[in-house]
Amino acid sequence: MSQRYGMIAGSGRFPVLALEQARALGHEVVVIAVKGEAGPEVEPLASGCHWLTVAQLGKLIDTLHKEGVNEVVLAGQVKHVNLFSGMVPDMRMAKMLMSLPARNTDALIGGVIAELNKEGIRVMDSTGLLKPLLAEEGVLTRRKPTKDEEKEARYGRQIAAALSGYDIGQSVAVSERACVAVEAMEGTDAMLRRAASLVNGARLTLAKGSRRRQSLQFDVPVAGPRTIGTMRETNTSILAVDAGRTLLLDRAEFLSAADQAGICIVAWQPEEGA
Repeated sequence: MSQRYGMIAGSGRFPVLALEQARALGHEVVVIAVKGEAGPEVEPLASGCHWLTVAQLGKLIDTLHKEGVNEVVLAGQVKHVNLFSGMVPDMRMAKMLMSLPARNTDALIGGVIAELNKEGIRVMDSTGLLKPLLAEEGVLTRRKPTKDEEKEARYGRQIAAALSGYDIGQSVAVSERACVAVEAMEGTDAMLRRAASLVNGARLTLAKGSRRRQSLQFDVPVAGPRTIGTMRETNTSILAVDAGRTLLLDRAEFLSAADQAGICIVAWQPEEGA
């Protein structure tokens, strides 16, 4: 059965893949494309497209009402650092920000979801259309982890799971069983490059966590071909992710690139409490 719903689209391949799948299923999707984040390729895939800044919460809600949308999905990354870069929030966003105990990702996006709920707009599971892209448990590449890689990956996942409770970031870089870098607002690629600059060419391990929540409404960890490029550049030999909670974008290309680079990708059940 076809449906009509909205999508708040950020950066990356996630919103494009979700829109392509929605079109294949006959669904109509009204896209709210975040300026400075979403790419122009979302427009031809949408039944309607509106470009707003991350600070225009009031206009976002008004637009969804005018479009008759009462269900939305959040797809793609939106860097909330934009709210600290001189962008002036509208009245609705400013009021919401004033009510928050912190301005981390969970608090900000959770605040937006709460405002949408007040207006009768439900936020759906952001992976609903892309369940086949979620990492299944096990080694996903031809190469299995070495004993040292597995020890470092499990250590990194413990750190990522612990830090997820503080909403600092999703990823950590480990080298020689020491945590070299923790992801913050800069993103995974920049974190890996920073880590590489600190270890003088030594091998790195990348571990991603999926935060301490049961819901997949927003901020789902993703990995794709670009991740492999950065891993090669920074001598990162293994990526460990949470099974069932991490999207592998352009999966065939992603795993093929990992195999060609001799990189190991492994998915384990989330750490306890994560």
